[in-house]
Amino acid sequence: MCEILEIPRSSHYQSLQIVVSNREQENQELTKEIHLIYLESKGRYGAPKIHESLLTKGFSLSLKRVQCLMSKARRWFWIC
Repeated sequence: MCEILEIPRSSHYQSLQIVVSNREQENQELTKEIHLIYLESKGRYGAPKIHESLLTKGFSLSLKRVQCLMSKARRWFWIC
Protein backbone atom coordinates (compact mmCIF):
# COMPACT_ATOMS: atom_id res chain seq x y z
CA MET A 1 0.00 0.00 0.00
CA CYS A 2 2.84 2.40 0.85
CA GLU A 3 4.41 1.79 -2.56
CA ILE A 4 1.15 2.61 -4.34
CA LEU A 5 0.70 5.81 -2.32
CA GLU A 6 4.39 6.60 -2.68
CA ILE A 7 4.93 7.25 1.02
CA PRO A 8 7.67 5.83 3.23
CA ARG A 9 6.83 2.82 5.38
CA SER A 10 7.98 4.72 8.44
CA SER A 11 5.16 7.25 7.95
CA HIS A 12 2.59 4.48 8.17
CA TYR A 13 4.07 3.02 11.34
CA GLN A 14 4.50 6.44 12.90
CA SER A 15 0.79 7.17 12.39
CA LEU A 16 -0.05 4.05 14.44
CA GLN A 17 1.72 5.48 17.49
CA ILE A 18 -0.13 8.77 17.80
CA VAL A 19 -0.34 9.75 21.47
CA VAL A 20 -2.71 12.34 22.90
CA SER A 21 -0.76 15.16 24.57
CA ASN A 22 -1.22 16.14 28.21
CA ARG A 23 -2.71 19.47 27.12
CA GLU A 24 -5.25 17.73 24.90
CA GLN A 25 -6.21 15.35 27.71
CA GLU A 26 -6.67 18.33 30.02
CA ASN A 27 -8.77 20.10 27.38
CA GLN A 28 -11.00 17.03 27.06
CA GLU A 29 -11.51 16.92 30.83
CA LEU A 30 -12.28 20.63 30.95
CA THR A 31 -14.70 20.35 28.04
CA LYS A 32 -16.63 17.62 29.86
CA GLU A 33 -16.74 19.74 33.02
CA ILE A 34 -17.85 22.80 31.02
CA HIS A 35 -20.61 20.75 29.44
CA LEU A 36 -21.82 19.54 32.84
CA ILE A 37 -21.94 23.08 34.20
CA TYR A 38 -23.75 24.21 31.05
CA LEU A 39 -26.36 21.45 31.48
CA GLU A 40 -26.80 22.18 35.20
CA SER A 41 -27.55 25.81 34.36
CA LYS A 42 -30.10 24.66 31.74
CA GLY A 43 -28.12 26.43 29.04
CA ARG A 44 -28.24 29.82 30.74
CA TYR A 45 -24.57 30.21 31.65
CA GLY A 46 -22.10 31.68 29.24
CA ALA A 47 -18.33 31.55 29.34
CA PRO A 48 -17.86 34.10 32.18
CA LYS A 49 -20.11 32.26 34.65
CA ILE A 50 -18.76 28.85 33.61
CA HIS A 51 -15.24 30.21 34.13
CA GLU A 52 -16.23 31.39 37.60
CA SER A 53 -17.73 27.97 38.41
CA LEU A 54 -14.57 26.20 37.27
CA LEU A 55 -12.41 28.47 39.44
CA THR A 56 -14.68 27.67 42.39
CA LYS A 57 -14.22 23.95 41.71
CA GLY A 58 -10.45 24.37 41.85
CA PHE A 59 -9.52 24.48 38.17
CA SER A 60 -6.93 27.02 37.08
CA LEU A 61 -7.60 28.45 33.63
CA SER A 62 -8.35 31.71 31.86
CA LEU A 63 -11.65 33.00 30.56
CA LYS A 64 -10.22 32.97 27.06
CA ARG A 65 -9.48 29.25 27.32
CA VAL A 66 -13.06 28.55 28.44
CA GLN A 67 -14.34 30.57 25.48
CA CYS A 68 -12.08 28.67 23.10
CA LEU A 69 -13.10 25.26 24.45
CA MET A 70 -16.78 26.20 24.27
CA SER A 71 -16.31 27.38 20.71
CA LYS A 72 -14.62 24.12 19.69
CA ALA A 73 -17.31 22.06 21.41
CA ARG A 74 -20.18 24.11 20.03
CA ARG A 75 -21.98 21.01 18.72
CA TRP A 76 -22.43 19.77 22.33
CA PHE A 77 -24.03 22.98 23.45
CA TRP A 78 -26.62 22.97 20.67
CA ILE A 79 -27.70 19.38 21.30
CA CYS A 80 -29.06 20.19 24.76
